[in-house]
Amino acid sequence: MKNLTLENLKAMFSAAAEVISAQEKYLCELDATCGDGDHGVAIKGAISAANDAIQASTNLKDAFFDGGMMAMSNSNGSTSSIYGTLLMGVSEGIDASAQELDAPSLAKAFEVGLASMRDIVKGDVGDKTCFDALIPAIQAMAGKSSVEELLNAAAQEADKGAKNTVNLQAKFGRARNLGEKSIGTLDPGAVSNAMIFEAFAKAFK
Repeated sequence: MKNLTLENLKAMFSAAAEVISAQEKYLCELDATCGDGDHGVAIKGAISAANDAIQASTNLKDAFFDGGMMAMSNSNGSTSSIYGTLLMGVSEGIDASAQELDAPSLAKAFEVGLASMRDIVKGDVGDKTCFDALIPAIQAMAGKSSVEELLNAAAQEADKGAKNTVNLQAKFGRARNLGEKSIGTLDPGAVSNAMIFEAFAKAFK
């Protein structure tokens, strides 16, 4: 069974950046329903910056750290903070000498990243934010026997979580001010997360 290599990671982030770039307008339209209407711009900036850094990296640990630093430096508000902190946290969970990661190692690294992010950024499943897709995706990685299975499970749970946001009332951001009127719309952050994990899974195959 194939483990995650730097080459795989570069392909995954390249695919994710391409998908998000293509969906920028749609994500902004989703965000305009209840928010500022700029999520497509923000997530495109963060993922593109991370991808640029990862393409220039020479090992897995530095790839995640450099990607996180560049995402954070892109200055797209909470989006940059969330993904920058997450990716830098994932790096903390990877051994400096690692040339590839098997499923348990990758799951552990993402768990470390998630813990780092949640120490800094508020939000949980049910709040109608990106966490409705991101947290279930990372939790779904545990116990998988292969990286392909792990990424497929993450993509499935992210998609499920994103679709469920249509039933939720927003608790953060401008959408929170709409109260019950925010129910019935998809959260753009959760949707973009689902797109990213789907791109990861497809590219790894």
